[in-house]
Order: sequence, then C-alpha cells, then structure tokens
Amino acid sequence: MTTILLVHPGAEWSVYDVFVGLHDAFQRQGVEIVEYALGNRLEHSARFLKSAWKRSGKQAQEPSLADILYQASLGILERALRHKADWVFIISSLYVHPDILIMLRRAHIRAAVLFTESPYEDQWQLALVPYLQACWTNERASLPAFLAANDASFYYQHAIDPTKHMPGVRAGDEDVLAHDVVFVGTGFQERCDMLAATDWTGIDLGLYGSWSLLGSRSKLRRYVRAKVIPNETTAALYRRAKLGLNLHRTSTVFGPQAEHIENAESMGPRCYELAAAGLPFASDYRAEVAEVFGDLVPTFTTGSELRAIIDRSLHDAGERARIAHELPGCVAGHTFDARVTEILKVLQQA
Repeated sequence: MTTILLVHPGAEWSVYDVFVGLHDAFQRQGVEIVEYALGNRLEHSARFLKSAWKRSGKQAQEPSLADILYQASLGILERALRHKADWVFIISSLYVHPDILIMLRRAHIRAAVLFTESPYEDQWQLALVPYLQACWTNERASLPAFLAANDASFYYQHAIDPTKHMPGVRAGDEDVLAHDVVFVGTGFQERCDMLAATDWTGIDLGLYGSWSLLGSRSKLRRYVRAKVIPNETTAALYRRAKLGLNLHRTSTVFGPQAEHIENAESMGPRCYELAAAGLPFASDYRAEVAEVFGDLVPTFTTGSELRAIIDRSLHDAGERARIAHELPGCVAGHTFDARVTEILKVLQQA
C-alpha cells in the first residue's frame, strides 16, 4: 500500500476544498493517508515563538514570518520519516518553508507539490520546482515554464466533488437565501470594479466572502450577505439562485494597487462547481470556459454586457432550464477521483 503524507495548505478557504477532495479520493483508491495539519501548526508556532520572544525580554529580533513557517513546517520531515511515507504531497506550498524541501531531498524522501497559485505566484513557485520529484500547476499557460525547470511537471485541472456539487433540491437548501444572481468569492479590486460598473437596479444580488476593499460609500455593500462560508453552503446557494456569476481573479495580491496577470487560460474551480450544481452562469472570458462549455456560458468584458446577459437570462426561464439540464454533463468527468487516478500514475512512474 502506498503511504502519502498529505500536507494541509495552511489556509481554510477555497484551496482547503482541494485538500479535502484529494484526501478523500486518495483514500477511496486505497492510499494510506497521513495528514499534516499545517494550518494548526502555523497558529501554534506563531504563538510559541512570540511568547518565547516576550519571555526573553524582547532582546533578540522579533520572530519573522520565515521563522514561523520554518517552525510550523519542520514536523513534515519528522512525520514522513516516522510513517515511512512513500511520498510527501503538499497542497499549495504557500506556507511551507522552502528549506523543508531541501531537507526532504537530502533524506531521500520523495516530494510532490500541487501548486494552486498559478499564475499569480509563479516566480516563487518556480523556485521550488527543481527540488521536487513531481509537481502540478493549476494554470496551463504556466506549464511551459514549469517544464523548463522540471520535466516531471503537469497541468492540474480543477475538479468537483459529486457528493457536494449536484443539481436538484437538497435537505437544508431552504436555509439559505434564493437570489436572482449570486457570487461567492473574495472581493479583489478587479471584481469590485466590474460589479460597480454594472447596473443592479431591480436585481437581487447576493455577494458572499471577504469584500473589505469596497469603499464605505459603495452601493455594493448592501448586497454583501455574509463573509467566508463553507462549501456546503455555497452549493446550496447555487441550487437556490436563478443565475450564477464567475469573475476570475487577476490581482497578484489582495489590495487596491496590485499588479495584474495577463493571458491566463484556465478557468477556476467556481466554474466547475456552478455547472455541477446546474446553475446557469455568466463568466468573464478564459479560453477554457469556451472549450468546456461552448455557448452554454456567455462571457462579458464590461458591466453593460453583464447586465444584458442577466436581463436575457432572468426573463427566459425556459432557456435557463435547458442550460441547467446540460451544464452538469459538461463537468461530470472532472472529479477528484479522476484527478487522483492521473496523479497516482505519475507518482508510481516516478
């Protein structure tokens, strides 16, 4: 039996859903999974190091983020050795200190990373690639650069969990609001700008997630219904809404002055989840959206174009029903089980 030390991404938002999906799919295929709870260790490491620094009378330099990451990541090496892991498989690596990858290599422990922050963080992600026996990037336009650094690099296309993302009414769905249009995600500046440029008169818009970049006088504030919500609640919102909305992130970091990426091709996990729930949706353009959905998903570049799509959709229940029926089939094969099957082939060959 293959034993994999699966390292938590250290974050509790969307990338955590990738961790859970892969974790369960690995187990269904007979892999022994040992979890490394990086998120908890980050919290405890920060508390321990800062407490020790204060007890010392603050004579030394205050612990840095790098110190915290190192302290939290160090146990990966110990846990892998204790459980004789065949692979250390890291989700994201954003909060794993890079020295850990070097030490794993010295200890002859095979390491792989699923990089989830392409193309936004490719510069630091690519610096880690040479230390890995295999890796995946979630942006296909980034793959050539990864292959140049390590020929055991692959494209990871996002996936759904059919037990969570499904069409039809489910018990508990009535506990969430039924909106005309719903969007669940972080309010990066470009998303705030697009929504602000759209006329929402007469539309029940539901915004969920962190929207701290909205100005104190922004008219969009009235539509923010809740902050970060669990994936199960998101799925229920999708099943209850009339129309979904997808806005891909372009900001490299969170903030009003962030630089923006260009030429991304891959669609984000929200597209897969909206389609699996059978919710007709509109999206900004990426090549993969058109390839997977064809004309089932209209795309827009301006607020006026988005408003026109919303008006057409909300006034044609028959067309919404037709699209809702066809969308789940477009992503039916894009499951975590399918992704894990391909990942295991790579790990076994390596």
